[in-house]
Parts: sequence; structure tokens; C-alpha cells
Amino acid sequence: MDLSSVIGLIAGIVVVVVTIMISGSLAGYVDIPSIICTFGGAIAMTVMAFPANKLREGFAAVKYVFLYTETNAEDIIKSIIGLANIARKEGLLALEEAAQELKDDFLQKGILLIVDGTDPELVRNILETELAFIEDRHKSNQGVYEYLGSIGPGFGMLGTLIGLINMLANLSDPSTVGPNMAVAIVTTFYGSIIQNMFCNPVINKLKLRSSQESLLKEVMLEGMLSIQAGENPRIIEEKLKAFMSPRLRNNLDTSKEPKEGEE
Repeated sequence: MDLSSVIGLIAGIVVVVVTIMISGSLAGYVDIPSIICTFGGAIAMTVMAFPANKLREGFAAVKYVFLYTETNAEDIIKSIIGLANIARKEGLLALEEAAQELKDDFLQKGILLIVDGTDPELVRNILETELAFIEDRHKSNQGVYEYLGSIGPGFGMLGTLIGLINMLANLSDPSTVGPNMAVAIVTTFYGSIIQNMFCNPVINKLKLRSSQESLLKEVMLEGMLSIQAGENPRIIEEKLKAFMSPRLRNNLDTSKEPKEGEE
């Protein structure tokens, strides 16, 4: 579970609720017609804007905001160096057995292509094409929330106009002016909630997830091509370290073997 996402969402809700309670009452911010107009309208138009399969994928992607196990770049590099050592000692064909134990499908696919003797340029093209489709799928998922975030405030404004029309239609009754004005404004509030407390954070977190995954896939691709080229494992390690931050580079040192008697 991503604690930062959970803590951020809870903290945001608490801030809004506490602010409302200090200045007034929560009951004044709950209006069923406004909820139907803003939330219902925004969701309905989002459903209209996307094909069913894209919509399912987009809504399902929200789980990666809260439930996500980050892949450790150090572990990936160590796995690649381990494969490089096997290939150097036993040959590329020996990688087939090692590939079966790999958990990452992208890395496993690339290693099996290498074992099959696929041309290096073709290996690169196949894996880069797969990476491009992964990135396109991520952008499509983000697009659902970008659209929902953009249409939410619009329906909030639509609800505001409805409230103002009702208010102007009943100016002869001064007792209805205040309630109608409150309804008109609360729909704008709901639209802002959709955009700023849900969609924008979700979009940003999904973009970060996508960026991290793409970087790791690039690391795997360069590592696999280096193995296929027969490069020294130490050279491969230094090449892959270039993708990492200085702090992570210092933490990673696969060249050191424990001395006799050390664990």
C-alpha cells in the first residue's frame, strides 16, 4: 500500500471538513440535487467520451495510486548482472533456465528472445514497441481522469447556473433567495472537489508510476542487449548505474563479494 496516497487523501478530507465545521455546519454543504448534477453529470459525460474497454482500464488504474509495490531498481540491476555472469560462464543458452525464474514479464521475454538467437536490432525493436504500447496504455488511463477533472468544474458551474436561474425565478419570495444561492455555490464546490481532491492527485501519481516503470524497462532493455553483445558484467553494471540517482549508485555494489568467513 502507498501510504503517501492514503495519508494525503485522508489529510485533504480532514482539512476540508475541519474548515467547514469551524466556519459553519456540514449539513449546509450536503445538497442532493447538486451532487446529482455535479458528480452524476461529470461521470456520465466521461462514460460518453471513452469506449467501454478504455473506461474499465482507466477506472481500474486508480488502484495503482493506493495499492502499488514499487519495483526496486537495485534488485533489477542485480538480476541483470546475475544473468550476465551466467551468460559469460555458461553461454547464452544457459539463460533459458534462469529466465523461467524471472518475475518480470518484460525481462523474461527479452531474455528468451536472446536465447532464441534473435538479431539484436530486432530484439530492441520488439521490446521498444512493447514499451511504447505500455506507455500509450498508461496515457490512456491518465486521460480518463484528465477528462473527468476538466469536466467536473464545468458541471459545477452548470449547477451554479441552475441555482441562479431558480433564485431569479423566485425573487418575489425573499425566503428562497438564500437557499437557492447556497445551492448555486455548493455545486461549484463539488466541481472543485472532483478536480483538486481526486483527479489531479490521481493523474500526477499515475504519471509518476508510468515514468518509474518506463525507466526500469529502459534499464532492462539496455542490460539485455549488453548481455547479448557479450559485454563484461562489470561494464554492464556501470552502464546501468547511469540510470540511477547518485544515492542509489552508492547503495548498489554488485562487484563486492563477501570474504571468506563473512556472511
